Amino acid sequence: MEIVGAGLLGTSVGLACRRSGVEVLLTDISSEHVRTASGLGAGRPRRADDRPALVVVAVPPDHLGTAIREALDRTAGTGAVITDVGSVKSGPLAAVADHPDVARYVGSHPMAGSERSGPLAGSASLFDGRPWAITPHLDSDVEAVELVEEMVRLCGATPVWLTPEEHDRAVARTSHVPHLVAATVASRLATAPENHLALSGQGVRDVTRVAGGDPALYGQIVTGNAEAVLALLGEVREQLDRVIAAVGAGDRDALESLLAEGVAGTRAIPGKHGGPPRPMGSVWVSVPDVAGELARLLADAVASEVNIEDIRIDHDPARPVGLVELLVEESRVEHLLGSLESRGWVTHR
Repeated sequence: MEIVGAGLLGTSVGLACRRSGVEVLLTDISSEHVRTASGLGAGRPRRADDRPALVVVAVPPDHLGTAIREALDRTAGTGAVITDVGSVKSGPLAAVADHPDVARYVGSHPMAGSERSGPLAGSASLFDGRPWAITPHLDSDVEAVELVEEMVRLCGATPVWLTPEEHDRAVARTSHVPHLVAATVASRLATAPENHLALSGQGVRDVTRVAGGDPALYGQIVTGNAEAVLALLGEVREQLDRVIAAVGAGDRDALESLLAEGVAGTRAIPGKHGGPPRPMGSVWVSVPDVAGELARLLADAVASEVNIEDIRIDHDPARPVGLVELLVEESRVEHLLGSLESRGWVTHR
């Protein structure tokens, strides 16, 4: 297989497929990216006489349509299947819909990434257990769709089948609009007085984490999905107007109703491995900000035989300690508390 674009996603796809023994060819307009990705073990530079059966286009959103068309042209007569890993699916498909070999193109999109970019951010495990949308169009060859599915499974991801239009509405709701809202909240911090920022805790970090992404990249993503994003932003604006009205009127019942809608939304998010959400509880542990202490905590958590579902770290700016939140199934909270306390950790729930 060939990967066009050796950035974060392209390098990660290469590393994941090489993990399964697949030969991977790399191309990128940056020779440095190709050298770096090759050095990491993500594949080797493509030669002119290579004939890949699958081409994965992993270039920035503004260039997807052009790169997909170029890949279709370059592989004419070879039967090679072309896919991409872009965040928007309707636009790239529209750009190649009139191509005579459009049946060889099947869009896809892994729901995985990082605030970091470039090949050095790549990881063979980036897609493990993550949903990966496959978005065939009406003219897609069945064999082409099956080959893309095989690649998705080799990368350790779980295929999710959507039409291109459904995909774009879905990512507007679960990714693009949340990113814009996070950026809007984070922007209120940029000019905040220092004594206000001194009160920053894990809550504001959780809400604003994704706002640290590359503005140029997300600008391309959002404008590429403008129709779906605008429709949802209208709903968010209406909701925000309701919040403003409730707060302004001191209408606690209305405000609590709006907050309850938010709770319902968090409970609607699928749980582990796409299953139903399970009741979770938090165990908070005070950890000295000293090398090796976090590793010791994790080793003690493993020894407790409780499965840790998530970990969050909240540094205390006033003291040389941090608070580590261990998220576990609610039924296992008391056991973990007792186990860690018996090993000398200061905990609370």
